[in-house]
Amino acid sequence: MIKQRTIKSAVTSTGIGLHKGEKVTLTLRPAAENTGIVFRRVDLEPVAEFVSAPELVGDTQMCTCLINEQGQRLSTTEHLMAAIASLAIDNLIVEIDAAEIPIMDGSSLPFIYLLQQGEIVEQNALRRYIKVTKPIRVDLGDKWAELRPYDGFKVDFQIEFEHPIISQSSQRVSVDITADNFLKQVSRARTFGFMRDIEYLRNNNLALGGSMDNAIILDEYRVLNPDGLRYDDEFVKHKILDAVGDLYMTGKPLLAEFVAYKSGHDLNNRVLVELMNNPDCWEYITFDDESPELVSESLPQLA
Repeated sequence: MIKQRTIKSAVTSTGIGLHKGEKVTLTLRPAAENTGIVFRRVDLEPVAEFVSAPELVGDTQMCTCLINEQGQRLSTTEHLMAAIASLAIDNLIVEIDAAEIPIMDGSSLPFIYLLQQGEIVEQNALRRYIKVTKPIRVDLGDKWAELRPYDGFKVDFQIEFEHPIISQSSQRVSVDITADNFLKQVSRARTFGFMRDIEYLRNNNLALGGSMDNAIILDEYRVLNPDGLRYDDEFVKHKILDAVGDLYMTGKPLLAEFVAYKSGHDLNNRVLVELMNNPDCWEYITFDDESPELVSESLPQLA
């Protein structure tokens, strides 16, 4: 029997927003069964609410941004959502006092630690999964993404960058996304960017809070961060991390294999929207008895 989860007590952290460079206070609070993942901007009066839903993703330039019916925005949700997904948390209230989730170190690991501090607890209601029953694919130029039937959740992702450091690393990785696999193989992968793009981004009010503390920075030939990479294949693994977060925008775990080539936030969201718009390709399921072997729900132990 697989039941829903939330956290036992509220936890708070502070950081800066990647794109606006503003200080942000983030508070995660327990939520009742069947609430889903709900974001609240407490800096606005009245408080603005955003329910995680793929159709509310209204901007995917450099991040995943939710836009509610009032036109209010909440940016950079993907790294936190990946942490929530990896720990199989169904119900959570996310309060922030700014327009974007803090970037922390550019990965999901700080959010995993924060959620664990809140103590993950089981609730009484059964978790509902979205089981993909027929393939769904979206093509966008030479990029594509596809969701396929699978007994578990797996991400097979390929990137293609003509850069000496990235091309030397593996640009295709496949990971079965369980709590332990995500923690060990994916969670520490940071967002990355190129020095040649920084001036353009900042002239467009993007990446104002970006630094080597929260991103991998590359020039034309090398990684500029003094400590180098956390994984040999950190670049593609960060794209996997983003995809895990983007695909949890339904607030329900997928039973599917996600296969993607050069995908990003836009394409990740498009294939999820396409899936939800084709109910003959998926179904809701629960596990009343013993959980299937391939659907691992064990929580990772953090040092």
